[in-house]
Amino acid sequence: MKINVTMPFDRLDAAEEFVRPEAVAEISNVIDRTRFNAALVTDHPCPTGRWLDAGGHFAQDPFVMLSLIAAHTSRIRLQTGILVLPYRNPFITARSVSTLDVFSGGRVTLSVGAGYLKGEYKALGADFDNRNDVMDEYIRAMKEAWTKDEFTFKGSTYEALGNRILPRPLQTPHPPLYIGGNSKRAIRRAVELADGWNPFFTPAAISSTSRTTAMTDEMDLAQGIAYMREHCDKIGRATPPEIVLASITQPGEKLSAQEFIDRVGKYAELGVTTGATNIHVDTRAEWIDTAQRFDEEVLAKLG
Repeated sequence: MKINVTMPFDRLDAAEEFVRPEAVAEISNVIDRTRFNAALVTDHPCPTGRWLDAGGHFAQDPFVMLSLIAAHTSRIRLQTGILVLPYRNPFITARSVSTLDVFSGGRVTLSVGAGYLKGEYKALGADFDNRNDVMDEYIRAMKEAWTKDEFTFKGSTYEALGNRILPRPLQTPHPPLYIGGNSKRAIRRAVELADGWNPFFTPAAISSTSRTTAMTDEMDLAQGIAYMREHCDKIGRATPPEIVLASITQPGEKLSAQEFIDRVGKYAELGVTTGATNIHVDTRAEWIDTAQRFDEEVLAKLG
C-alpha cells in the first residue's frame, strides 16, 4: 500500500517552526528522499472562528503550497486532501491544476469534496444548499477543459463558448481525480465521475455538528466499500475506483510502527490501495526525524 503524508504548514501554533519558506524547503527535500507517495495539503480559505475554536484548523492556499513543495522536489506526488470544489469557478481550478501539473512534471493528484462548513460557504458567496449538484457539474466542466484544446460548456451560472486552457495537464486524460467524503452520494460520485474514493474517519460526535457522514471504524469502511462495488455493478463499471483512505489512524489514535504495519495489512485486505499519516510533533527537527524513522521502520517494510 502507498502511504501519503500530511504537510505541517498550517501549524500556526508553531509558526516559527513550520510557517516559514525555509521550513517548506527543508521538509520537502526530506520527504522527496523517502518512500512517501504524496504530500497532502488541505483547503479552508476562510473558516469560521467558531469552527476553529471547536477544534478546526487553518489551511494555506493549496495550490500555492503545492507549487512551493514542487519547487523543492522531483519525485513525490502533489495532492490536495481535500479541495472544496464548489468554492471556486471550475475553470479557475482547472487552470491551477493544469499549470501545476505541467510545471511539476505531471505529479498532481486532485482529491475534491463538497465541504460542510456553512459559514465558510457564506463568506465565499458559494451555494451551500446545492453544493452536491454544483460539485457534479464542476467535475464535468473541468474534464471538458482538461481534455479538449477548445471547449464549450454551459453551467448553472457560467458558460464557456469556445474557450481554451492551455497547455493541458501533462497527465492524460487528466490528473488522477479522487472524491472525498463518506456519504453514499460521495461514493456514487466516485464511481460515476472519478478515479478513486477518498474516505476519512470521523467520530459520530463531530459528524453530527459538521454535517459530514460518520465513519468511525473498519466496519463502516467495509460497508462503504461494499456499497461502492454494488454501485459499480449497477452502472456497469468494470474496474472499481481506487480506495484512498485519508488517514490510516482514527482521530487522536497513535500506533507503534508494527501496529501501523498491521493496520495497513487489514485495510489492504479490504481493497484500500493508499492511506495517509499525520506527524504530530512541535518542531521542524522532530518532524523531519519522525518522517525519516517512519520511512525506515514502516515504509521500507511495506515494500
